[in-house]
Amino acid sequence: MAKNGFKIIDSDMHIMEPPDLWERYIDKKFRDRAPRGVVSQNVRDLRMVYPDGRDWARQSPRESEVASGKNFEKNQGVYGQDAARGWTSQVQLEAMDVEGLDIAVLYPTRGLRALVVEDIDAPFAAAMARAYNDWLYDFCKQEPTRLIGAAMISTYDMNDAVSEARRCAELGFRAVFLRAVPLVDHQWQDDYYEPLWSALEDLNLSVGLHESTGTGARQVGRRLEPNLMLRRVYAQPFEQMMALGGFCAGGVLARHPKLRVAFLEANCSWLPWLLWRLDETWELEGDVWAPALKMKPSEYFKRQCVVSIEPGEITATNLVDQFGSGRLVFSTDYPHGDSKYPEAVNHFLKLPIADEHKRKILWDNCAAYYAM
Repeated sequence: MAKNGFKIIDSDMHIMEPPDLWERYIDKKFRDRAPRGVVSQNVRDLRMVYPDGRDWARQSPRESEVASGKNFEKNQGVYGQDAARGWTSQVQLEAMDVEGLDIAVLYPTRGLRALVVEDIDAPFAAAMARAYNDWLYDFCKQEPTRLIGAAMISTYDMNDAVSEARRCAELGFRAVFLRAVPLVDHQWQDDYYEPLWSALEDLNLSVGLHESTGTGARQVGRRLEPNLMLRRVYAQPFEQMMALGGFCAGGVLARHPKLRVAFLEANCSWLPWLLWRLDETWELEGDVWAPALKMKPSEYFKRQCVVSIEPGEITATNLVDQFGSGRLVFSTDYPHGDSKYPEAVNHFLKLPIADEHKRKILWDNCAAYYAM
């Protein structure tokens, strides 16, 4: 398939997990703790609850208390039939055909909040991740050349993380995903994660950093509660910017030269400023705080990282002029509330960017990042 002459990989398309995913797929010894998805008149109801009905993950504001608004109403129509048909693999493939996508790498929706509850423990978190990955493997089986899974990894125990990464590589996954905000009391540059980074290098798996607007005890967006609009503006980009600093200036990529990292669904127009800021500060204080870095932080980014561009991100045209297009990837963000589906690709193609850059962004860069 080619749209307007462009082959397209979606670097970060989302699925909508069935409400009983963890009940059906989790190890039976954890079944009495498994969350249930909530189903309501909202066709994109993302809530989950404990078996006793308590909210699974803290949200701000609670979705049941949000005034509908025009965007809410629009999405009820756009996604109504997909929800009625159960968000199946076939529905996913048809949505890809609508947008003109050849391949999509699939990230979670409810799963973005699966591991953020405060009372979770390492064995249960690992079981939650395994269950999600087993379900996603089954989901992708219908068309494994077009549906590519990004596996859930629990960071509550590094033995669990490494073991699951190895299992998912055997299942054919091309990447793992992590929330951009750390879920444990360790920054991304800490030694705690070293076994995982080494394993991902050995397994040739990419790591996609992905944030969520509405959950996460340590997330910077918590300071903006209860204004979901402002949280959407700041939470994802700020968490991704801090994560990028940990990888590029904190020494992770210096220690792991084969590790590939993506910063997804958080815009990209901030990238030139952030890399300039990291480089300037490294030149001033890197001898004390980053002695392991042999290159500027920006050079590690250019060697090993990509960042996703939004379909209508007009300010990113300046980035392409300053920085080139070699580290940008594309995403529709289907079926999330701020996606431009079913016109996401069309919005991108209207950006005043030369076709040679569009070709890199829509296919070449993403294929290289996911080692396709």
